[in-house]
Amino acid sequence: MDQQKFVWSDRYNIGVEVIDREHRKLFSIMNKLFTYKGENDEKSRWAYQEGIKFFKGHAMKHFAEEEMYMASIGYEGYEAHRRLHDIFRKKTLPEIEKELIQTRYSPEAVEHFLGVCGGWLIGHTMTEDRAIIGGASSRWVDLLPEEEQTLMQKTILQLMKDVFQLDARVLSESYSGEKFGNGIYYRLLYGSDKGEKWEFFLVFEERLLVETVGSIVGGDADKVNVLMMNATRYISRQFVERILEHFPTEGQLELKEENLLNYKKFDRMLERQNLQSSLLFDTGKGYFAYCMLAPHLLGDTASSPSIRAENAMAEILKYLEENKEENENDRKKKILVVDDSNVILKAMTDLLEPDYEVQTAKSGIAAIRSMTLDKPDLVLLDYEMPVCTGQQVLEMIRAEEAFVDTPVIFLTGTVDRERIQKILPLKPAGYLLKTIQPQEIRAAIEEFFRKRG
Repeated sequence: MDQQKFVWSDRYNIGVEVIDREHRKLFSIMNKLFTYKGENDEKSRWAYQEGIKFFKGHAMKHFAEEEMYMASIGYEGYEAHRRLHDIFRKKTLPEIEKELIQTRYSPEAVEHFLGVCGGWLIGHTMTEDRAIIGGASSRWVDLLPEEEQTLMQKTILQLMKDVFQLDARVLSESYSGEKFGNGIYYRLLYGSDKGEKWEFFLVFEERLLVETVGSIVGGDADKVNVLMMNATRYISRQFVERILEHFPTEGQLELKEENLLNYKKFDRMLERQNLQSSLLFDTGKGYFAYCMLAPHLLGDTASSPSIRAENAMAEILKYLEENKEENENDRKKKILVVDDSNVILKAMTDLLEPDYEVQTAKSGIAAIRSMTLDKPDLVLLDYEMPVCTGQQVLEMIRAEEAFVDTPVIFLTGTVDRERIQKILPLKPAGYLLKTIQPQEIRAAIEEFFRKRG
C-alpha cells in the first residue's frame, strides 16, 4: 500500500481462483475509494456510501466462499480463520461504518476506514489466507485464552475511563498493525530476574493525545509536542503497570527498554511476533491500539491466578468445575463411516477427523466387526452399497443387543419416500444427502451431537 492507493501484486495470489478473484475485486474497490480521499462534499459522501456498500457486499461474499473452500479441504485452521472473519464482519466493519455515518464521512473517519480495512485486507491476505495453502503461518495461534482476552479488554476500557474520561469501544480483537491516520508508536519492554519478558506496544492517534493529554498539561497546541510526549510516556507506564497487576509475575519487574518508533519500524516488529493480545479501540477522540507479547503466559500456569485468603474458596470451586468439564470434554466422539467407496471414506475422514475420532468400514460385516471392537457414538451408513444394502446393514446392527440404541444416519444420493417408509421400524437417526456441501454435513453432525447433549 502506498500513500495514494492499494497496489495489487501477483504475490497476493495464493493459487485458489475463487479466493484470488475476490481479492483482486476488493483491492479494486478500495482503489476507487482512494480517489475520493480528502474530499468532503455531497458527491464524495455519496460515492463513499455506495463504494463502502459495494466493498461490504463483496467482502461478505468472499468470506463465505473462502470458508466453504477451507471446509471442503478440511483445513485445520478453519475455526480460527472463521473467527477472524467474524471479528471483522460483526465488529470492526460495523463500528467504522458507524463512525463514517456519525461524522458525515469526515476526513478522519475516511482515513480510519481506508487504513483499517485496507491494512486488514493486505495483512490477512498475506498471512491467514496464504496459510490455507501452507504458504505461511497464522499470526493468531498464540493468543491468550478467551476469558483472559475479555478481562484484558475490560481492564483497558476501564483505564481509558479512569485516565482519559473516555468511553471507548473495541473495534478489533486481532489488530495486526493497520495504520490509522498519524500515530505515535510507543514500546515498553519489562523483564524480571526470573527471566520473564513482557513487551508492550501502545499506539495513539495524534489527535487523541492532543485532545486528552494536551488538555491535562495545558496549552492550546494543535499538534503533539515535547511536553505532551513526556506526559504520554508517564501515563503509558502507569497504564501498563496497572495491566500487569492482573497477571501473576515471578520476581521483581523492571523497565528494561523504552522506544518511540516510526510506523515502518513498528510494522516490522509486529510482523516478526505472534502476539498474546492485540486490540484496537475507538475512544471517540481518536484511535488507540494495544499489543502485548508475553509468551511465558502460554505455559501451564498462564490462566492460573494466585490463590490468596480472600479468593481461595472461589478459585478452588472454579478449578474443580473447569477440571470436571475438561475431563468430560476430553474424549472425542467416535464416528464409524460405512461406505464401499474409498473416495467417500477418505473425504469423510478428512472432513471429520479434526473434531472426531473416525473409523471406517467398506462392508456390513466389517462395520459389525469394527463396532464390536470399539463401539461408536454415531454410524454414517451408505444406503446404496452393493452386495449388502444400507438397509440390510442396519438390520444386522439392530439385531445385536449391544447396538440397538446406536444412532445411525444414512448417507444417500437421493431421499426416496417409499424407501424411508421401509426402514422407519429400524429407527435411523436421520438422512444426509451426499450432494450437499461438506460443511453442511459437518454442521448437521455437530447439531446431532448438540441435541443429544
